[in-house]
Amino acid sequence: MHVLDALPERAAWFGLLAPELQERVRRDTLVTLYEAGAIIERKGERATAWLGVMSGLIKVSVGNPDGKIASLTGVPAGGWIGEGSLLKDEERKYDVVALRASQVARLPARTFNDLLDQSIAFNRYLLHQLNERVAQFIGKAEYDRLSTPDARVARCLAELFNPLLYPGKGLRLDITQEEIGYLARVSRQRANQALRQLESEGLLLIEYGAVQVLDLDALKHYGDIQTA
Repeated sequence: MHVLDALPERAAWFGLLAPELQERVRRDTLVTLYEAGAIIERKGERATAWLGVMSGLIKVSVGNPDGKIASLTGVPAGGWIGEGSLLKDEERKYDVVALRASQVARLPARTFNDLLDQSIAFNRYLLHQLNERVAQFIGKAEYDRLSTPDARVARCLAELFNPLLYPGKGLRLDITQEEIGYLARVSRQRANQALRQLESEGLLLIEYGAVQVLDLDALKHYGDIQTA
């Protein structure tokens, strides 16, 4: 199956479009394979496309001249990011990096803007996504400062299973403990400890190279009354 044939399951908004717009998206979208560690988009570059993860796992991060890096969020297959930079026609405010080998789709800015002009359903979808993204980052700013490492790992995992940002994912995700550590900003060893604790509480199951969530709501609210 050609990778673009997976658009209906890797882009929740695709099915909302009229047939002629779906064909336009298929024609204009470019998919590129990135190896683990590759930079997909650099901070400071002009945003020219909307980015969708067709397979793999990527992260959004920022850094400073001293080499310190902070992961803002992870994006699994089915997630689309970068709409804010396109809407404001500005440079990227962050780096986008492949955590593992990933296929990334690029929907050109011109096509993205045409969808905004021609599809009310697409506008509504994007509005819901932007609202959810704002809520995600507000919550992240709070728990990054106040939560224990266990809670940070729990909330990090909950983000990756957000049904509005990454619909149709189910409750199992291929992700390593090292990748979880990158996203939660803890060491791999500390991520392992946190996962074992969450598993002991019945919130998830640890599989080889994957996590199966058993109680997503509990992960979302894990550590609400804990402080570091």
